[in-house]
Amino acid sequence: MEGGIHTSTDTSAFKECLSLTWRNPYVLRLAFSAGIGGLLFGYDTGVISGALLYIRDDFKSVDRKTVLQESIVSMAVAGAIIGAAVGGWMNDRFGRRRVLLIADFLFFVGAVIMASAPGAALLIVGRIFVGLGVGMASMTSPLYISEASPAKIRGALVSTNGFLITGGQFLSYLINLAFTKAPGTWRWMVGVAGFPALLQFILMLLLPESPRWLYRKGREEAAKVILRKIYPAHEVEQEIQDLKESVEAEIKEEGSSEKMNIIKLLKTKAVRRGLTAGVGLQVFQQFVGINTVMYYSPTIVQLAGFASNRTALLLSLVTAGLNAFGSIVSIYFIDRTGRKKLLIISLTGVVVSLGVLSGVFHETTTHSPMVSRVETSHFSNITCPDYSSALNSGAWDCMTCLKASSPDCGFCSSPTNKVNHMENQKIQI
Repeated sequence: MEGGIHTSTDTSAFKECLSLTWRNPYVLRLAFSAGIGGLLFGYDTGVISGALLYIRDDFKSVDRKTVLQESIVSMAVAGAIIGAAVGGWMNDRFGRRRVLLIADFLFFVGAVIMASAPGAALLIVGRIFVGLGVGMASMTSPLYISEASPAKIRGALVSTNGFLITGGQFLSYLINLAFTKAPGTWRWMVGVAGFPALLQFILMLLLPESPRWLYRKGREEAAKVILRKIYPAHEVEQEIQDLKESVEAEIKEEGSSEKMNIIKLLKTKAVRRGLTAGVGLQVFQQFVGINTVMYYSPTIVQLAGFASNRTALLLSLVTAGLNAFGSIVSIYFIDRTGRKKLLIISLTGVVVSLGVLSGVFHETTTHSPMVSRVETSHFSNITCPDYSSALNSGAWDCMTCLKASSPDCGFCSSPTNKVNHMENQKIQI
């Protein structure tokens, strides 16, 4: 499926995808069923950020030790690294469909373990299971979609996996908000993650294997049957021929007496530049800090002065919503403007946003008063009664202050106290 007949280069791939709804719903069914793997990835990223607020309330050891909070979050990432590492080998050995089924099973088991965890230790075990499933699914889903998509809309359909990741994050915040007042709060939040995994498991049982994998394993007729369902009659024969030539060339290269040499490959300018661009993008995407924002978004909002768990989740919903909206925009433009131009525009937005954030953080750091008895004595009319009467006020941190029981506390999130705070600062100046 390396080729593809392009009838009109001006036609938007996004519109082509929409037209498949009535022209060939089978293709969309394949793409969105596999794309649920992306939804699982996004849901797990978003749900733990909200659940962590309530996990800290239930397990005091987690509230006291930040290392436990970091372990609960990061163990899923560690599991995902292992899952992605073994996922490549498993995809070639067992096929894309089976790997997705295994990933769904692991994710479902992890969700059940987390929802029933009596303590932090078992919760971390559940996160590892979820991470393994996420790692396998995150690399298998786009691979399956690309191999089961018509060439001219392949970019847009693979982008649906990215949209479902961000959509899963947005959905997780909505579900977190829905369970804020339910008994068991965070248990429901993490437990609901098992339902999309179960749904994808059922859907993948009803779907075929990737036609490319089937062809590589010598099951040409089975691959041709699937391709005839994917492509129109006037395109399918050319696609079958392209797939045949591509697989034969791949097999011939693997059986060549001249073994593949990494050093030799890296000396090839085109390969080196492509590898640097691809790996570099993935690395720098992590370094910009988006994962930290998504994993700790409600906690960051609380540190900004909003003590309520529900308010923190509600404000975090804005970040997740904009993230999902950006994915929709990319699906629309990716085949129209090209990958490189869209990437440059996106990176420009990232640089500007990070610059604004840095400026805001700098201003906050340089203009905020210290939290101590000496400093708070300058703000006698707004000093927190709980802080003034506390025996261990020296051990207070920002979250202790924000979660104090007195209604006069938390002046950062109170409009009236904000005004008083600003007036006092002006007097000091």
